[in-house]
Amino acid sequence: MTNHCCEAMTSRVYVCCDQHAGPFDCPDALVDFSAKFQEYGLIIHDGGTSSITIDFCPWCGRRLPESQRDRWFDELERRGIDPWEDEVPAEFQDHRWLTSCHE
Repeated sequence: MTNHCCEAMTSRVYVCCDQHAGPFDCPDALVDFSAKFQEYGLIIHDGGTSSITIDFCPWCGRRLPESQRDRWFDELERRGIDPWEDEVPAEFQDHRWLTSCHE
């Protein structure tokens, strides 16, 4: 589990709802967190899975981690993996790839 900047952010990232299948379906879910990219976003509740990336926590004001999206794609390319065509290894589905690339 990722340590987030504050208790309020943690509670918003891990909203549990017994009435909706996922955070993009639940109007009470406000924040999406992508572990593999280390990105936070405000959920756009329009029926899809879009969010607006944010750089600062709306509750405590701290700067959020820099996105690792470009590094993720660069590392897959370095390994010869096309994420649109090839099967992406399990460690690239979450934050594990960040530590495995430094070993």
